[in-house]
Formats: sequence, structure tokens, C-alpha cells
Amino acid sequence: ILADGSGYDPSMSGLADVIRDARACRWCEAHLPHGPRPVVRASTGARLLVIGQAPGRRVHESGIPWDDASGDRLRDWLGVDRETFYDESRVAIVPMGLCYPGTVEGADLPPRPECAPLWHPRLLPLLRRVELTLLVGGYAQAFHLGADNGPTMTATVLAFRNHLPQRLPLPHPSWRNTGWLTRNPWFRLELLPALRERVQELFAAPGR
Repeated sequence: ILADGSGYDPSMSGLADVIRDARACRWCEAHLPHGPRPVVRASTGARLLVIGQAPGRRVHESGIPWDDASGDRLRDWLGVDRETFYDESRVAIVPMGLCYPGTVEGADLPPRPECAPLWHPRLLPLLRRVELTLLVGGYAQAFHLGADNGPTMTATVLAFRNHLPQRLPLPHPSWRNTGWLTRNPWFRLELLPALRERVQELFAAPGR
């Protein structure tokens, strides 16, 4: 297998092997001012997949994805507690960038562009029981929706019904988007009830 992932056949490795390799990845090390610390969680039983942007500074330090105020808001959107959210048998978390990219002028830099093309084709095909993928933020939406992505993040999220029941685009739950949430009340009135209902469906049946 080449370092860029070319020639990779996901059927040749188990999920645990790929996660081990992902957590040991140093491919973007030269571009990471705080060094590499890939953050990814998944199991073959997961029904819900969360694809966000990249770890922030606090997550980089703790190694726990969404272990910050944005994670609190995301869990509120989902209607789940921390125990459920961090249950790998239910929820897989594979960001667009596995490592913290650093900041510029107080804002997080974009996820490294090499990361998702390198690791998503290896990881996602092994998550065979996933029934709902949350695409959190514009980077995840552009990469995974392709031609179905809207001209803006707002347009993409507003058309959320077009992507259900398998996928659902969301804005990033950062405090920076509080104004956006205020300007778009349909998100709270229409999208969140649909999201919570879908999540409850995933986890309600025995064995889920």
C-alpha cells in the first residue's frame, strides 16, 4: 500500500487495523504546528457516523473528539447524552482532518486537504452498519455530497430532506454560528426535530 493510499483495497484490512494505522499517521506532520495527534473513533457496529471538520485545540490536548462547547451543542442537537455519544458501538466519529491544524488570527485553520482523501476511503467502507451520516460543516458537505452540494452551506442544510434518511448536512455547532442559528429559525423548528427522530430510530431497536 502506498503512502498516498493508491492501490488500497479496504477489504484487505479490518477496521481495527485501519484505525491503528490512522492513529499512527504522520503524513501531514510538517504542516501541523502542534504536531500530529489523529483523533478518530469507530466500531463495526456503529449506526451513526459523524463527519466534522477537524479537532480543535482542546480536543488535540484531550484526544477526545467533540470534547468542547461545540460538542455539547452537537449532542443537544442530537438529543443524546455523552455516554451514548461516546459509545463506539453506536457512534463513529471520523473528521475531515484527523489532526488539529492550528489557528490563524484566532480561528481554526481548515482541515489538511490530504487527510480525508487518504483515510476516508479506508475507513468508511468498513463501517457497514452505518445508517445515518452527519456532514457537519462545509468541508464535509463539499467532499461527500459532490454535485449534490448546494452553492452555500445554508442552501445545503436547508435542503436537508433531500439527503435523508442516509445523510444529513449540519452547520458547525461552534459558537461562531450562533448568529446563523438566530437568522435561520427553520433549523430549530424543522431540521432538529427530524434529526432527533432519525437518531432515536437508530438507537431504539434492540441491539442498537
